[in-house]
Amino acid sequence: MTRDPTLLIFDCDGVLVDSELLANAAIAELMTQLGRPMTVEEALGLFVGKRLQDVLAAAEAVLGAPIPPAVAEQAGQRLFERLRRELKPIEGVRAAIEALPYRRCVASSSSPERIRVSLQATGLAPLFGDDVFSAEQVENGKPAPDLFLFAARCLGASPADCIVIEDSPLGIAAARSAGMRAIGFAGGSQIDERAAARIAAAGADRVIHRMAELPAAVAAVRRDARR
Repeated sequence: MTRDPTLLIFDCDGVLVDSELLANAAIAELMTQLGRPMTVEEALGLFVGKRLQDVLAAAEAVLGAPIPPAVAEQAGQRLFERLRRELKPIEGVRAAIEALPYRRCVASSSSPERIRVSLQATGLAPLFGDDVFSAEQVENGKPAPDLFLFAARCLGASPADCIVIEDSPLGIAAARSAGMRAIGFAGGSQIDERAAARIAAAGADRVIHRMAELPAAVAAVRRDARR
């Protein structure tokens, strides 16, 4: 029997794990510590979807000064400790993934260490095994298509057979640039109506608000792709 070629590519933060408020609270705290008061809402607008080196570059541009490496390292370790204590999976994500009989992987802007911590803390690591990819493995972060194309290439999948599940406009744009279908997830605790509208405007084929809707959304996207 021929194997179905579909590959589901999951972003991690805000899609598998409800981490965006925790992470951006840490960034806002760091910026405030360095003399540039920042709210979590402002941090979300500036940094969601970006890989660490791009977040640091954007933060330094706002500060108008470099972030001392030791300070950034300490902030990162505090975040990891908080993720281990407090991080939760997105509600219903395990059941949704287990209901989908397709190959799957993780492709995230986060560092390999943070992805590992997040998946282990939430018990989701066994669902993906070694099929986990970080933007640190490619030249350009989202909205460039590099990460998703890298993941597809490593797993022998054609971009046309890939469906990306993303929670940020940058991620949706990266998927479309890669020639892949995209489902926007607007159910993370950081998402409001405006953020959901931006996900749709970025080119998502479908936007869902609960993980229980994911199997039907995947079926609809696959059906549309065959037309």
